Amino acid sequence: MNIRSFAKQVSMWQLLRLTGLMLLKPLYIIPTLRATKRTMAICNSLYEKEHHSNRKANAFRHALWNVLICQNIFKMTKNEEKSMIWARKVTNLHEKLAPNAPLAMAMDLHNNEVGRMYLGSLKNSSEEEIITFLQENTQKAKKVLEIKAILDHKNDLVYLSEDK
Repeated sequence: MNIRSFAKQVSMWQLLRLTGLMLLKPLYIIPTLRATKRTMAICNSLYEKEHHSNRKANAFRHALWNVLICQNIFKMTKNEEKSMIWARKVTNLHEKLAPNAPLAMAMDLHNNEVGRMYLGSLKNSSEEEIITFLQENTQKAKKVLEIKAILDHKNDLVYLSEDK
């Protein structure tokens, strides 16, 4: 999505919220955008359009996005907590600006959190190591059918559908 099409889809209030977040930490903008762009490139390469669904590839994408944002911000701050807080703010805001159905949103928020949880073991890892780690965890992802079931899988990636 380009900036023009994004701007047409968001309200003035949403645009102000996004701008406000970015103004809080202007030095974090470029590393966050790089992580976002790299996440999409990796997922397009590995999964083509499948990562836009509610399948395992989507769980991978959300976890990867959070790991890469955290890792990029950690390189600047040397502080895991600050990195995780920033990634949570950005990815939670994304979910508010581009809302899904309640179950899909809960899945995305959960997979974002799991990705941030992996920061401790992945903060100094190479991109290849991160991808391998996340692919292994994606294979173990748990299928859920309702929001409350997500709570049963606190440390696991979750997905909603196996259909294409």
